[in-house]
Parts: sequence; C-alpha cells; structure tokens
Amino acid sequence: MASETASRLDTGLHGLRIDPTIRQPGKGKTIWWIGLVLVLALIIGGVSLWLYQATLGRPPEVQVAFARIVGAGAQVAGPVLSGAGYVVTGDRYISIGVRVPGRIDAYQAQEGDFVHKGDVLVRLDDRDYQAALRRAKADLELAQANLLLKRKQVVRMRELHERGLIATQSLDVAENEIAVAQATVHQAEAEVASAYVNLDYTKLTAPTDGIVLAKLKEVGEIAVPGGFSGAGDLIRIANLSDLRGQVDINEVDFRRVRMGQPAQVVPDAYPDRQYSAQVVKIYPQADRQKGTLKVEVKLVKTDEYLRPDMSIRINFLAEAAKDGATARVLAPKTALRGQGGDTFVWTVQGEQVRRVAVQTGEDFGDSVQVTSGLDGGEAVIVSGPDNLHEGMRVKQGGARSQEPGVRN
Repeated sequence: MASETASRLDTGLHGLRIDPTIRQPGKGKTIWWIGLVLVLALIIGGVSLWLYQATLGRPPEVQVAFARIVGAGAQVAGPVLSGAGYVVTGDRYISIGVRVPGRIDAYQAQEGDFVHKGDVLVRLDDRDYQAALRRAKADLELAQANLLLKRKQVVRMRELHERGLIATQSLDVAENEIAVAQATVHQAEAEVASAYVNLDYTKLTAPTDGIVLAKLKEVGEIAVPGGFSGAGDLIRIANLSDLRGQVDINEVDFRRVRMGQPAQVVPDAYPDRQYSAQVVKIYPQADRQKGTLKVEVKLVKTDEYLRPDMSIRINFLAEAAKDGATARVLAPKTALRGQGGDTFVWTVQGEQVRRVAVQTGEDFGDSVQVTSGLDGGEAVIVSGPDNLHEGMRVKQGGARSQEPGVRN
C-alpha cells in the first residue's frame, strides 16, 4: 500500500518537472529587444558625440592677421579718413548765354557731345544783325565820302586864301569841317565794328573743351540777355580735363587733411575702379549749420567712366615720412581691444588664445604702429566670437595680409 502511494507521488512530481529540451516561449524575443536597444544606444551615442564635436565641442573659428615688421626706410600709407562726395569740375559748370536778343535758330551740339574750344554750339537768327551791319557799312561809306569832299574844298580854299581872295576865318571853318568829317568817319567805323561783334554774338561758341551737359531752351524760343539769373543761358558744358572730387568733412576730422595730401577716389557706380587724387583746395569757411568744411581733390588721371555729379567715396591717405633709423611693427586696427592704457590684442599660439597688452603709436588708417607688446609675425585675431578668453581653443580661418598698406 505504501509502495503504491510512493509510486503515485513520484509520478506526480515527474509531471511537474520542466523539460529542458522544450524552448520557453518569449525568451528569444526578450534577447532580441535587448540587442536592438543596445544597437540604438550605440548609434545615438555616436551621433551625439559627432554633433557635439561639430557644434558645441568644436573650437570657434577666428579670422587672424599677422603683425608685420616694416623695415627701416620703408614707407607706410593707408586711409585715415573717408567720406562720400561728388564729382565736380575745376571750372564748375559753364553756362553759356546770349549777349544779344534773338530767336534760337539751331543747336550745333547735343547733350553728351564732346566739344572743343571755339566750336559753335548754338546759332541765333542773325538776319537783323546782318542788316544792321550793312547799314553801318553804308554810314561809313557816306562819312568817308563826305570827308573826301571836305578835304578837296579845303585845298581850293587854301589856294584862294594865299591869293587873298577869302578871309582866314572862312579857311578855319573849312578846316574844322574836315575834323568833324574825320570824327564822323571814326564813329561810323566804330558802328561797323559793333555790328560785327553783335553778329558774332549770334553764334555761341565753347569757351573751353568739355562735354555738353544740358540744353536750357529749345529751338524757336526767344533768348534775351540779362533779366533773372540764368534767364539768357542756352547751354551748359563741363570741362572734363580738370575733374575733381568734392566732399564735406567734419570739423573734428579737419586735422587729418592737408594740402597736397594723397587721396583715392572710388565711384559708387564702379566700385572696382580706383583713381589717384591729391588735395588741391580746402575752402576757407566752414558751414556753421552742418559743422563741416568743404575739401576738393584733383584726379590725376580720368577716363570716360567718370561724369560730373557722380557719387564717389574719397579716401584720404596718410603717408609717413621715411624713417632711416628704426623699423616699425604694424598691426590692423581691427585687432585692437580695450582703450587707453588697457589696450590689448588676442593672439593665437598653436590653437590657444593669448591676451597680449600693447601700446600703440602712429596711425596709418587701417593699420597702427605697435610700440610694445608685439615683435612682428604674431597671428592676431581681427574677428571672432565675443567670449574669447585666455587659453581658449580656437580654429584659425583665412589670414589677412597688411601688405597693401606698405610701400617699400
């Protein structure tokens, strides 16, 4: 009985045992999900690391320029002042008007035409002046004929006076009539000359070489001299052989400009073209309303691209005298930080930022002389992030050269 009970119990326990050969449902899926999570974690970690290195972990990029040593005897030049102005002519605009009244008959030149000195620009109706000239010539011939008659009369009266046939008083009257006739001839000659001048005034000629800027009246209109200012002007020209740049500079910058100072003119319409110029006129009176002073520079060489009244930018250049004794270190102004006695520059040594205190000297426009702090050849930061600090890692961008400001 007992053995039978034990046999049943053993059979029941055997039924509860797990067969290792049978695969448990769900276990394979769990391992697969764990592997997938690990792979995704690795991918996300790699992408995050790459993004960090490409953004937050990437050293900021800075633009650098190199401090330059200018040897003894070198000449430094650069813009010290710049202003917007206009192209003008040395003679300003020449408005040509009539000297005698008349109807405009024809224009011999149009806007944009280049003319030479003496070229006929405008013709007036000259028929009245031709008639006046003929009338003056006729009056002259009459006066000359009358003079000839008086002279013959005096010759005969002298013969009669010598023979005692006429009184001396009659001879004096006859000789006086010769003088009056002579004066009448001179007056008629002056009238003829005046008629020639008036006839010549019906042709308006160019007083100088230049270009026609504008016609102020049309053919058929009556031109009258005098009257309101410019009422008799018919045509306007400009002499392009003496082109200048004119600009108003602030009074506080007046100390930066001097007579004979070199300058550079850049037209707004052609920013890639540059023209050498020189300061030739500084107006003696300032504009108290604007607080400005007018300055003119004369262009050394011009071409067909420049026209009066074009907008330009004038750069006044500073040119230091040659120094045969010492060399100088130049750095770009954009590299300077701070002001006064706390002036410094950020330099790049390797890949790290270093703060270097400097003292400055002579100003050369875009560049400045560094009297202490730099020895030349250092890479100074000219642009970069605002949060630069000592020891910060940076990446150098393109380097800028100072050579355009140096003349050897």
